[in-house]
Order: sequence, then structure tokens, then C-alpha cells
Amino acid sequence: MSLLIKEVFSVNATPDRVFAFLSNPADVVTCLPGAELTETIDERTYAGRVRVKVGPIATAYAGRATLTEIDASARRVRITGQGKESGGSGSAKMLMVAQATGVGNGMTEVTVDATVDIAGRVMQFGRGLIESVSKQLFSQFVESAKGKLEVVPAPHSFGAEVVQPPAPPPEKELRALPLIWRALLDWARRLFGGKSSAA
Repeated sequence: MSLLIKEVFSVNATPDRVFAFLSNPADVVTCLPGAELTETIDERTYAGRVRVKVGPIATAYAGRATLTEIDASARRVRITGQGKESGGSGSAKMLMVAQATGVGNGMTEVTVDATVDIAGRVMQFGRGLIESVSKQLFSQFVESAKGKLEVVPAPHSFGAEVVQPPAPPPEKELRALPLIWRALLDWARRLFGGKSSAA
């Protein structure tokens, strides 16, 4: 199964600060639920692991990610990754391009384009549900990244800026059931258009 993901979000931080964050996997991974870096292979290649828990079943995917392009002038990062399910036959491959563009007033627009190829047991959930869960995960990533990147005026500091307190650390495991439940609720709202039956 191949998924195409395209997302755009805005951050109250300078483009250079956002680009530095996107090009540092050690920073990015702290915003991904269940993910961790396990080894720095070289300055652009990293090994990592993602833990997933669905009800009583827990599994993990191990693999590596490579920064194949870091374009400072365009503030663009290209990442390729691949992983295999520990003790299983599942696998995943990813190609992602992220770009930070200044839009004025200290704001930055971040565009993410990704292609993800998935094989294995996760396929049983079907394309629609997997896409909905992917959106929920991306929303969690954006919320956590904003908490680390955004700045606010310090009170009585005459215009000085301070970084917001760090966001809570992500869970050690990606618990998929709550994400699937929210995805199903989103699907139901779209299906029924938010209408309720008459009493």
C-alpha cells in the first residue's frame, strides 16, 4: 500500500530556526510518539525504532533514516527511511521532503510531502483508516513541534522573546487504539454531516 501525504502548517518562529529543527533528527524524533533514535551511523544517517501498541498486541519497527538533501538556501530537507517489523514480516519505506518558508511577521510556513509504502499486518486496517490515523499522528507531531519552536513575548521584558516551556515528552509507545477511535469518529462525522436524528 502506498500513501501520499501532503500537509502544510504555520509556526510562530523564524524560518532559520524551523529549518535547523527539521534538519536535526535528534530534535524531530522527540515530537514523534513512540519513536527513538538508537544510533548515529554518520552525520546524515541514523538508526531508530518505533514502538506500536494495539490493544494487548505490542510490536516494534527498526530501521534507518538518511538525510539525502539539506538545502540551506531553500530551507529544504529530503529524508528517506526504511524499516522492518521486529519478529514479523511487516515493512515500511518513506520518502519525505519538508520545506520552511518565511511568510512575514516572524511566521514560517512548513510544507511536508511524503510517500509511504507499507506492507504487513497493518494492511488489515484498510487504506481509509490508515490515512486517518496518519493525519492524527501528524497533528500530534505539529502540536509538539510548535511547543518546542514557538516563542512568545516575555511579560515586562520590553520586547524580548522567550521560548515556551517544552512540550510533554511523547509516549514510549504509539498507542494506536485511541488514534483509530478518533479516526472512526471523524469518518462518522463526514458520513452523517454532523446531523443528529430527531427525538
